[in-house]
Amino acid sequence: MVRIAALMIALLALVSPVSAQGTSVAFGGMQQDTSAPVEVTADQLEVNQKDGTALYTGNVVIGQGEMRLAAPRVLVVYAEGESGAGRIQRMEATGGVTLVSGEEAAEAERADYDIDAGTVVMTGNVLLTQGGNALTSERMVVNLEAGTAQMAGRVQTVINQDSSGQGQN
Repeated sequence: MVRIAALMIALLALVSPVSAQGTSVAFGGMQQDTSAPVEVTADQLEVNQKDGTALYTGNVVIGQGEMRLAAPRVLVVYAEGESGAGRIQRMEATGGVTLVSGEEAAEAERADYDIDAGTVVMTGNVLLTQGGNALTSERMVVNLEAGTAQMAGRVQTVINQDSSGQGQN
């Protein structure tokens, strides 16, 4: 009984800081070479030369190195000017987004990927899974170069202490 109480206290000590309004989490699997080539596949593509955008729709999958992003709709914005012409500046994914790298995965309603800054901002019912652990929030900013993420907006977590799914006695 004392052992169970001690385990509960230890678990609460782990969970309490993560249940706060905002938290930082290690995101090592999402560390990414932002200079790596970007590959985009989709059912349809509409290019707008006037505003320098490309709209991919239907089963969109974007790959860069080990990272994969999937969404129903992704707007790609190209850099302007001679030095950046043809280079992707940012991507705006909407309609339910999944971001996967290694054993880590994140889901949200929207994701904005700023290639130059090396950040992905995910908003709307964010769910991050790392192995057997899960975190939820309203907003998550992933720094791909540092391999870290900042979650904000009523962060909640579930920490799986036993990966076998069987509790300790």
